[in-house]
Amino acid sequence: MISQEQNDTYTRVGPGSQCGELLRLYWQPVALVDEFEGPRPVRPVRLLGQNFVLFRDEQGRYGLLDRDCPHRNADLAFGRLENGGLRCPFHGWLFDVDGKCLETPAEPVGSKLCQRIRQGSYPVEVRSGVIFAYIGKGEPPAFPALDCFVAPDTHTFAFKGLWECNWLQSLEVGMDPAHASFLHRFFEDEDPEASYGKQFRATSIDSDLPITKVLREYDRPEIAVAAADHGLRLTTLRPIDETQTHVRVTNIVFPQAFVIPMSPEVTITQWHVPVDDHNNYWFTIFTSFTGPLDKKTMREQRLATYPEPDYRPLRNRSNAWGYDPSEQKAATYLGMGFDINIHDQWACESQGPIQDRTREHLGTSDKAIIAYRRLLSAEIAKAASGETPLMHLDATAAAALKGPVSFDGVDRSGDTERYWREGDARRRAAAPWGGEVEA
Repeated sequence: MISQEQNDTYTRVGPGSQCGELLRLYWQPVALVDEFEGPRPVRPVRLLGQNFVLFRDEQGRYGLLDRDCPHRNADLAFGRLENGGLRCPFHGWLFDVDGKCLETPAEPVGSKLCQRIRQGSYPVEVRSGVIFAYIGKGEPPAFPALDCFVAPDTHTFAFKGLWECNWLQSLEVGMDPAHASFLHRFFEDEDPEASYGKQFRATSIDSDLPITKVLREYDRPEIAVAAADHGLRLTTLRPIDETQTHVRVTNIVFPQAFVIPMSPEVTITQWHVPVDDHNNYWFTIFTSFTGPLDKKTMREQRLATYPEPDYRPLRNRSNAWGYDPSEQKAATYLGMGFDINIHDQWACESQGPIQDRTREHLGTSDKAIIAYRRLLSAEIAKAASGETPLMHLDATAAAALKGPVSFDGVDRSGDTERYWREGDARRRAAAPWGGEVEA
């Protein structure tokens, strides 16, 4: 357990908070490109306890501005897209994607008022179907050459979903290899041929064992955590018999993403982005190492659970996350359907808006969570003292940071590290972007 003061330090993310100031030093996912395909490409964004408006102008440029009009503070999320910018409907003030005031039409002819007005604006970048923004001080870091960013567009698919709880408890479920043996346990295994786009349904590499079967039947994993240039690497071993060991390699990409395998061909890179202290969006980029992804199918699968326009889940606290005791008895360990995102959502939201970590009792299987909290504490202190925190990269360092390795397979050699490194190298050599990862 940790102190209340430490818990507050980790979980409070508004302006001026210690963790909030750290997270502001990184690019944050704020929207999906898909959200701007409708008739009105303007969206309100709440990020780290602040309110913004994100829009795409007539030239196709994205802009992120403070949401309150600098004239009389009306809501620019209801603005009109016209004449090269976003116009406030209150008095017609017009702003471009850089926050420059283009017109103040209610003012007298010859007025120079608009020349003195500048709306708060923030850098925006698009990567693999996700719109990222930087709202921190100084120059933003460079984007690392992660697989999800360097893969061709045909081989990536992005989606998001809202969880009504603090960002940290949401992220911590992704760095916990032990929970999958219980929370995501299915009593019967699906046909792997019918598993496209579904998590934990495929077989492991070099095996015909469904991942669900391995997780269900081997529930005492041996977990190792190692520091890495990107944050942390987790290696989880589940001995199957004297000759076979299930090997799963996952990662924490600091400050708030994890990279895990979904299937032999596809990895998941997922960020947990604070809306405020009590809510967060997960943003996921699926990356294929083989053929192009069927984005239409993957999107339809997820919209059935997290529908537009706000991607708020149909199963939530108000309906007990769809809990069905008969299903819990006969089909799934949790009894809340077969979408593991809902399983994780329940685990995180049921802890309350902000988990009270003064009441928890961590065990050996929680070593990744312990390591991450120590890392987070150290990087919060760095940022507070003006030092450059981990993963705030310049262009050279960003170009050199590749991968990371994310792998799920069954080893029969006895040298598990050599096995997953060589297996990843073979898979990566066949990928459209190829290349090597860290030593």
